[in-house]
Amino acid sequence: MSKEISKSLKQQISLLENVPGVYQFYDNSESLLYVGKAKKLKNRVSSYFNKIKFENRKTQVMVQKVESLKTIQLNSEIDALLLENSLIKKYQPRYNIQLKDDKTYPWICIKNEFFPRVFYTRKKIKDGSLYFGPYPSVKVVKTVLELVKDSFEIRTCDHQLSPQKIEDEVFKTSVDFYIGNCKGCCQGEVDVEVYQERLNNIKQVLYGNTYKALKALREEMKGHAKVYQYEEAEKLKVKIKNIEKFQAKSVVVDSNISSLGVINIVSHENYAFVNTLKVMNGAITKSKTTVVKKKLEESEDQIISYVIADNLNDFFDHVKEIVSPYLIALETAINFHIPQRGDKKALLLLSKKNALAKKIEFLKTESIKNPETPTVKLLEIFKKDLRLNHRPIHMECFDNSNIQGNFPVAACVVFKNGKPSKKDYRLFNIKTVEGPDDFASMEEVIFRRYQRLIKEEKSLPQLIVVDGGKGQLSSALKSLEKLKLNKKIAIIGIAKRLEEIYFPGDQYPLYLDKKTPTLKVIQNMRNEAHRFGITHHRNRRMKGLVKTELTSIEGVGEKTITMLLSKYKSVNNLKTISLNELEELLGKSKANKIFNGLKTK
Repeated sequence: MSKEISKSLKQQISLLENVPGVYQFYDNSESLLYVGKAKKLKNRVSSYFNKIKFENRKTQVMVQKVESLKTIQLNSEIDALLLENSLIKKYQPRYNIQLKDDKTYPWICIKNEFFPRVFYTRKKIKDGSLYFGPYPSVKVVKTVLELVKDSFEIRTCDHQLSPQKIEDEVFKTSVDFYIGNCKGCCQGEVDVEVYQERLNNIKQVLYGNTYKALKALREEMKGHAKVYQYEEAEKLKVKIKNIEKFQAKSVVVDSNISSLGVINIVSHENYAFVNTLKVMNGAITKSKTTVVKKKLEESEDQIISYVIADNLNDFFDHVKEIVSPYLIALETAINFHIPQRGDKKALLLLSKKNALAKKIEFLKTESIKNPETPTVKLLEIFKKDLRLNHRPIHMECFDNSNIQGNFPVAACVVFKNGKPSKKDYRLFNIKTVEGPDDFASMEEVIFRRYQRLIKEEKSLPQLIVVDGGKGQLSSALKSLEKLKLNKKIAIIGIAKRLEEIYFPGDQYPLYLDKKTPTLKVIQNMRNEAHRFGITHHRNRRMKGLVKTELTSIEGVGEKTITMLLSKYKSVNNLKTISLNELEELLGKSKANKIFNGLKTK
């Protein structure tokens, strides 16, 4: 990068999205240096810090001073252009061109008069007229006014009409009347109600509802093209494109909106993200998003009330109305309103969009700071589902394996942060239990495991899971009570048939939702303990069989036994081969010893 930027600024840039919006650069004293617009925020902002060569020295100096940035996400590039304009006028940043008046962009005016005219202007007058805009191009505005003139028969003369003057026939008929562009408002040929209906249709177009007009123009264009009138068709094509651009009328600026506050909220489990906008004289002048940490599961309307109260004297100063998704009960002169449609509703949605952007940025930042956030979330779910006092960072699961009481073994698998910790797995050969007694085996293993951990002063788990129902759980609990750990370690049992979860002292089991990660992890622990125990049991059983049948034959060594089991896989298979085959493999003397030894047994 051309500038060694701070870690926090680099992180801010990395979290930006490629959406339309406005960016603001600040120096180390939080003074606004520059306001810019972007079709793709991330690409545009990044470009300042990736440049090897700048267009001019002034830009290079400005970039060297940037310490932080703020962004406002918008719906279109035109919105970004208009908001950039209003912010430059409001704050006069040091490195922006200075815009000192409101004549930069054109407006469309529906004049407050008898038989209102519709025209474009660069100057707004507070005379009750209705203004739409501003718009980024005079060309676009003129195209729309041409559409209005062609489609809705609105008068274009400058006559100061009044009912009395029309009745007295003061005005001469205009030329537009004779060529068909005007139906004769000044001559009393047009009914006031009919004219008002035309104005209502024009307002719909100016609000962006141009579907019907565009459909008619497209059909007319196709008609010209069919009869090879390509010049006329091309003119209509240009007109259609301009009207489509006009449809992107800004929700950022409305000449009739002033002294307005906007607030909206996006919630998360432990946080809320509240965006506030301030609109003065038809333009957004401030935007701020507050991150609120929830304490007592506060509702969204409560949180919005807190944020409004906290901002009344600074952010919302001189505001007469606040729109929000909730009606707020605050003792203040400000009116609160929930908009259902129109520009205020659009501003409310824009505020929510910026709150959502802050939420995404915040969660990404938290994920970078604390990569174990998903694990913490999992353990919190575990804690909630099983009614635990602490997150089960360290969990252990036990399973017994035996065949008709022979070679009884037990496995202990250890999970840390919800994942297997295989280096901590342990195996137990049952020493004190005779015959197939799962309950007694579980009691022995639990006692041996935690007696050793206490002796070695190693950390104890927050949760023990035993494979089995009430019987196995009660046996494990006896050992914990002997070791005085029953109140220090939580313990549960899981029964295989219906995956019931048993707690000590509870008569009825808990049935967890099959989709919850808690049950999935417990099942994973149980299956892992079973796999680990079965593997050990199989190895021990094989060693037992070899010891009792092959190693007891005098004159047969370990290497011979290993070679025979490798070739024939089991002692039973070895018993089926002929003496001649053994003699060819081992020689006459050793073959006879093994053949006769196995036959005797």
